[in-house]
Amino acid sequence: MSRSRPWVACFGEALVDFLAGAPARPGLPRQFAEYAGGAPANVAAAVARLGGQARFIGMLGTDMFGDFLLGELSRMGVDTRDVRRSDAAPTALAFVSLDAIGERSFSFRRPPAADLLFRESDLRADAFDDVGTLHVCSNSLTEVPIADATLAAMRRARGAGARVSMDVNLRPSLWPAGVDPAPRIWSALDEADIVKLCRGESLFLQASLGHVDADPAEAAVLERLWQGRARLVLVTDGDAPVRWFTRDARGEVAAYRVDVVDTTAAGDAFMGGVLHALSLQDPALDLDRLLETPASVDALVRQGAACGALATTRHGAFAAMPDAEALRQLMQGQR
Repeated sequence: MSRSRPWVACFGEALVDFLAGAPARPGLPRQFAEYAGGAPANVAAAVARLGGQARFIGMLGTDMFGDFLLGELSRMGVDTRDVRRSDAAPTALAFVSLDAIGERSFSFRRPPAADLLFRESDLRADAFDDVGTLHVCSNSLTEVPIADATLAAMRRARGAGARVSMDVNLRPSLWPAGVDPAPRIWSALDEADIVKLCRGESLFLQASLGHVDADPAEAAVLERLWQGRARLVLVTDGDAPVRWFTRDARGEVAAYRVDVVDTTAAGDAFMGGVLHALSLQDPALDLDRLLETPASVDALVRQGAACGALATTRHGAFAAMPDAEALRQLMQGQR
């Protein structure tokens, strides 16, 4: 298998974000701007925008929104050979509103949605032969069939020699009423080498383990993650420092200072930055070797933090992803 320039493959949902704006003038309806988004698709766009090799794996509807997303993925430089289309359900939509400091809230139109119809049989037999890292999130675990396809993709990627990355990215409103997300999320986390959480997700997972009052918040979660395959755990908390953990060390990286406009895709940009930096490392080294020193982990996390910060300075998701020059300027300007 060639590892000279390994691909970052991102599996799951792509959707259209409709960002709410003010009326053109008083008395008129609100206006919504159309942006390409969806957590794993955002990560693919972030990697491609930085000059990396990124591929998106998922299902889009055969509607105008699916056409739009396919075009935007291609325009960003993302490989779409593993995008499937279905007329059995529409492309997912999300309506996004921002508060005064750019924090977002979502209203989803999913299910039904085409991305939930992807099955293991939709994967090419050699889908992961050139992949260095497969990235997923929990939005493709909300129903049993798509959860089965997600876990199958994670295991097949590992079998082909790829690392597996997971951003929990919990969106409770996407889960059916009465379904506890924790068991399926833990089943996927057990397959992941790299895990990204925000503080709220760390608290959710901590509670799922029966440790409601544990301090620090991630202590019980880390203990459980180390029982699986995890080698690197990243915990973000808005503009607070990013905390990172390996099995042998821990540290934190301060956030970059920027003027925040829209936080919609900050976490996805963060993961895109980390995974792109990882894809540039010596392909002969396994993950434990790449994470051997705190300095090596800090370098990965710093790039992720810079990408996440830059993504908050523009509206949208794909549209907010920084290029390599913007990243270089920020990192050099705020050493």
